[in-house]
Amino acid sequence: MPTMVAVCVKEGAGTDPMVQDMSESTGMADIEELDIKRAQPRTKRRHKPFPGWLYAVLFLVFDFAAVAILQWGVTMSSTRVELSSPLVGLGDLIVKMFTKANFVLVLNMILVGVIYMVLLMLINRFWIATPVLLAVAIVIAVIEHFKIGIRYEAILPSDLGFLGSNTGNLMSFVPAGWQWVVLGAVAVFAAIVALCVGLNRIDARHGRMIRTANPGMAAAVRLLLILCPALFLGVYTMHVGTVGSWANVFSSALGDIPSMWDSVYDAQRNGPVVAFVRQLNPKVMDEPEGYSEETMREVAARYADAADAMNETRSEYLDESTVIFVLNESFSDPSRVPGIELNQEATPEVDAIREQTTGGLMLSSGYGGGTANLEYMSLTGMSMANFNSSLTSPYQQLVPSQRWTPSVNQMWGDAENSLGFHPYEPSMYSRATNYRKFGFSHFYTLEGDDVIAHRDTIDKSPYVSDAATYRSVLDEVGSTDANQFISVITMQNHMPYNDWYSDNEFTVTNTDGAEPLGEDETREIETYAKGVSLSDKATAEFLDELDAIDKPITVVFYGDHLPGIYSTAGEDQNNSLALHLTDYFIWSNKASSSQGTKNENSDYTSPNYFIAQAAEHMNAKVSPFLAFLTQMHEHVSAMEPPVVNNIQGWSRIPEGQPIYLDADGNPMVESEMDAATRQLLEDYKLIQYDVTAGDGYLKDLGFMDAPER
Repeated sequence: MPTMVAVCVKEGAGTDPMVQDMSESTGMADIEELDIKRAQPRTKRRHKPFPGWLYAVLFLVFDFAAVAILQWGVTMSSTRVELSSPLVGLGDLIVKMFTKANFVLVLNMILVGVIYMVLLMLINRFWIATPVLLAVAIVIAVIEHFKIGIRYEAILPSDLGFLGSNTGNLMSFVPAGWQWVVLGAVAVFAAIVALCVGLNRIDARHGRMIRTANPGMAAAVRLLLILCPALFLGVYTMHVGTVGSWANVFSSALGDIPSMWDSVYDAQRNGPVVAFVRQLNPKVMDEPEGYSEETMREVAARYADAADAMNETRSEYLDESTVIFVLNESFSDPSRVPGIELNQEATPEVDAIREQTTGGLMLSSGYGGGTANLEYMSLTGMSMANFNSSLTSPYQQLVPSQRWTPSVNQMWGDAENSLGFHPYEPSMYSRATNYRKFGFSHFYTLEGDDVIAHRDTIDKSPYVSDAATYRSVLDEVGSTDANQFISVITMQNHMPYNDWYSDNEFTVTNTDGAEPLGEDETREIETYAKGVSLSDKATAEFLDELDAIDKPITVVFYGDHLPGIYSTAGEDQNNSLALHLTDYFIWSNKASSSQGTKNENSDYTSPNYFIAQAAEHMNAKVSPFLAFLTQMHEHVSAMEPPVVNNIQGWSRIPEGQPIYLDADGNPMVESEMDAATRQLLEDYKLIQYDVTAGDGYLKDLGFMDAPER
């Protein structure tokens, strides 16, 4: 504007000279000032460094973001509705801090925060370390999302093997439409990078964490802030799987409640970081006194001699018959529960079979749960009584990382001779993974490559019936002349018991003098009794069908545990043993030379003895290990870790003597046992330690090998 005025004044005619002089002088001054300003360089806007308190706030924000991303990986990908495992998301972790004083979210943030701190000190740039942390969280969450979508199984420590020679198998986790998930993850990461770049521009400190004029001092501080968190994480990881350790107590105090029957639910409920780290270093067993290669050679020789002596009087071989292990979910006779009375018998068929063949009562380590532990003992001959109390679930904490996994089915040779049937999710208790490791060629379930053939349910029950499961087994047994080992885990009588059956003739009352039953307890017991009655009939019909097959077949049938519905009886600790006894029998068909055989000392047992009892029932020759189990059963009829009346949890009793029963079902006190029995118990611990946690000396000594023909 001054220029325009100056030009106008200069060009105008007849203008007053005074006005003209004033205009010219003003305009020229403005022009000169403007030119000076234009000639001067522009000064950048100066930003201030972020204060320390803001870095602390941002640290917590990004720490929470990493945990939220990881929680998304185990939550958003679950499409299955699990009756006993409701979906648990990030919101649930937040809410239960205020409603239940459960701070497992904080525990996850502590563990991720420790890793975050190490990254910060290694890189020494907040705005670089942060996207690196979140990138790792995104990658893990996407892989978890894919794995759960394909297998309904969270990332487990055993999956670390994929980072080595099995990297190519990672593609087995990739479902259809994976590109969209990856693109979404890339978009989220791009947004994170853009945010960090922007914040870095306005932070005059540019994220430098340690700033000092003394380089040596800076290096020392950074090293200290790397070593201390890393040491904490390492020690925590080493001890969190051990009951009673500071790390285990710390986790429990903040709300970690292991739920390892379902790895996805466990990760949802307790956070994927906590659920993963808890399984990295479980305490399997304490090393027995005197354990060495020389000691194990002596043990192997002792029971090789015992096997030779037994085999002189036995003429058959286990793999010359088809052997079927049937774990019938929650099967037991309700009439044995103290304080209740049914209007009619629920298990007359199984009761009659138990009287005609080898059979009796099985001591169970579970009540209302713990199925896979009973299954593990029956398939391996190992006992939960020997494990450290920190090992609550061998299927999750032991088998996936075990280098040597001998199991009874391996005596049938090639994997094609070993089959598994379970009309439910293959990922529960990591069964699909473990059955492959045991050497089963097929594991028939409701999902995956091997879908079970028959999936009928009864009335309103959501579970596949026992009759349908048995039909699937019969289809396989009848389709080949080969002898097989078959493991069957039924689901019909799994909890809950919500009045499933339309025509239920069972009623239950309390016995004279006993506490009256509640309405819910009554309904559950009556529903359960009807289900067990249906299983009883289906089992008898199954055996009739096997009787008609012209090849030798032996069935080992057992209930894994009682259902957790007897709340009134459970209030009395004197009922503990009664609430841990289920039914079992070993039966052979007409084509077997052992039909109608009844072993001595068969009134009581535990599942670790089943294969040795089956060999005795079938008059079959034994390996040194089966010879040991045979002798062990002669001295201690049943054994389990300490048990309680509460529904099975995932924190075993850390102290107390295991439960030992004699041939009459009476508890045995270890300090009062004779020398031979104590020697057997010591040998059992040595054998089990060598196989599960030791150096595996017995592997090359033929201890588990079936006898040669």
